[in-house]
This record gives sequence, structure tokens and C-alpha cells, in this order.
Amino acid sequence: MPIDEDTALLTLTQWLSPAFPVSGYAYSHGLEAAVSRGHVSTAEDARRWIGTVVSDGSGRTDAVLLCHALRDGANHEALNDLALSLSASRERHDETLAQGRAFTETVNALTGRTDPPLAMPLAVGRAAAGLGLPAELVAALYLQAFAGNLVSVAVRFIPLGQTVGQGVLQALRPLILATATRAAAPPLDKITASAFGADLAAMEHETLDVRIYRS
Repeated sequence: MPIDEDTALLTLTQWLSPAFPVSGYAYSHGLEAAVSRGHVSTAEDARRWIGTVVSDGSGRTDAVLLCHALRDGANHEALNDLALSLSASRERHDETLAQGRAFTETVNALTGRTDPPLAMPLAVGRAAAGLGLPAELVAALYLQAFAGNLVSVAVRFIPLGQTVGQGVLQALRPLILATATRAAAPPLDKITASAFGADLAAMEHETLDVRIYRS
């Protein structure tokens, strides 16, 4: 039975809320290593680093995969294999699987579904397919939540003030919207990523002697 647009939007924002139990707070996506190495030490550094991940790195890749998962007849198993193969490090592989599993289990419990776990962007896309929302909107809210988690890492670990952190997230809005719009169009064979510094930081994180985050 279709749901109205307002209910659909509230449902999606609940799923992408920091309160939704996917343990997003436990992952820095390599940002902890970048801060530890001195590559990210100011609010402007954080804005640039997170913006690059969103627009040219795993954020954009996730958004493209999510948009494909929203489509009628999507092959979620094949998309999942692709998503995992695109993980640039072991910890990113574990991160997307763990969050996707937690997301799926919670949505199943709330809705009575029996979906198997998928990588995080695909789990969100599969669940959101029944909401009837535009792909660009779903991708934008997903990227907003993704960027918001990284801003939270920067606030706690650089550290930055809460208001400064919210300013960083606000400054990323145009980039988030533009990336979401671009993500809705390309075929899977056009997926690209070029955030090499962020990928290297994710790899370096695996060898940090002392660390707070899982990735």
C-alpha cells in the first residue's frame, strides 16, 4: 500500500538519523588517521577533506549505487558485489557491511520485512525504493547523513566547536546537492572515484598504534 509523501520523508529521515542504530559514530572513514597525521587540523581542512570524499570519493560512489538500488528490478546481489569490490581498504569494507547489516536488521524489525543484509548504500536504497521519493532526494539525504557523521568526528577529534562543525556541514550543502543530482544519472560502468588521499588515510588507519574509531 503506497504511503503519502510526508510519511515517506519522515520515514527516510528517521532511517538516516544519527539515532538510528547503525553505530555510525564508531567509524571515521579514515578521518582519524588524517587528523593524527596532521593533514586535517582546522575547520577549513575538514570541509575540504569531507567535501572531497563526498563529491569524488566513496560518498559519490555510494550515492550512485544507492540510486541504482532504488530502480525497479534492481539486482541487489550484483550491486552488493560491486559495492564491496569498490571498498578501498579492509576497514571500509567492514564499515559498509557492518552498518548495512545493522540498518537492515532494524528496518526488518520495524517493518516486518525479511531482507538479507547488504552494504550500507544498497540497504538504504532497497528499503527506500518503496517510499516513492525522487532518487536525487534520497541520495542527498544519504550524503547529508554521511557528511554529518564525518563532521561529528572532526568536532570530537580535531577538536572543533559544535557551532563551527555545523558551519562546516552547512557549507557542504551545495556540494551534497550537486553530487546527489549527478549520482542519479550515470550507468554502473561510469562509476569513478579520485579521492586518493582519503583512501590512503583509510588504509593508514589500519596501522595506527592508538585509535578511537573502527575505521
